[in-house]
Amino acid sequence: MLRIEHLTKTFGKKTAVDDLTLHIAPGEICGFIGPNGAGKTTTLKSVIGIQSIDEGEIRINGVSVADDPLTCKMQTAYLPDNPDLYDYMTGAAYLNFIADIFGIPGNVRRERIAKYAGLFELTCALPQQISSYSHGMKQKLALISALIHSPRLILMDEPFVGLDPKAAHTLKTLMREHCDKGGAIFFSTHVLEVAEKLCDKVAIIQAGKLVKYGTMDEVRGDDSLEDTFLELAERRVA
Repeated sequence: MLRIEHLTKTFGKKTAVDDLTLHIAPGEICGFIGPNGAGKTTTLKSVIGIQSIDEGEIRINGVSVADDPLTCKMQTAYLPDNPDLYDYMTGAAYLNFIADIFGIPGNVRRERIAKYAGLFELTCALPQQISSYSHGMKQKLALISALIHSPRLILMDEPFVGLDPKAAHTLKTLMREHCDKGGAIFFSTHVLEVAEKLCDKVAIIQAGKLVKYGTMDEVRGDDSLEDTFLELAERRVA
C-alpha cells in the first residue's frame, strides 16, 4: 500500500529525514514514534505530496507520488497535527465541500456524514459555524472529513490529541475496521500505550534516521514499547 524508499529531506544544513525506507501493506496499522523534531511530520507531509523531497521515492498503491500526485491524493487521506479548517463555514458545509472535491454522490455523502457524525457525537453541531467549535470538536470534524471518501491509505499526525476518551475509543475502532477491510494507516503519536495496543507495525525515528522498524513484537521484544523507546533514546544521547 505504502512504499517509502530512501527518503531524504533537508532544510538548509539540517537533514530532517535521512535515507528512510519502510513499507506498509494493506491491512496494517503502523505507528510512527519519535521525539519532537525527529522527522515524523516531514515524512507524513512528503508522503501526501505537500512537502518536496530531495532524494528517494514514495509509492501509494503502486503509484508514484512524484509522477501522479492527483491519483495518490484521491486514494489517500491526511490529518495534520493542527488541521486548518474554514471557520466561517458550518460543519455541514465543510463536509459537503470535502465531498465535492472527491466527487462523492449526494446519497452516499449524506449516509457517511450521518454515520460518522453520529459516531463522534457531532450531529447537533454540524449546523453551527466551525468558529464556535472547541479544539476537540474541530478534531472530530477533521477526522470525519478524512474518512468521508473511504481512502485506501490514511495518514495522521497525532490524531488523538484533543479527543475525549469516548472519541478516542471510536477512532481506534474505526482504524482497526478500516484495515480489516484492506486499508492501511500510518500515524504518528506520542501516546505509546495506544500504539502498543493498536499497531501491527511500529517505526521509531530519531534525528531523521529510522532506528527501529518491524512488527510490534519484533520492535519491543520482551519489553514494553515505552521501555524500548526510552532505551533507544538513551543510546542516542550517549
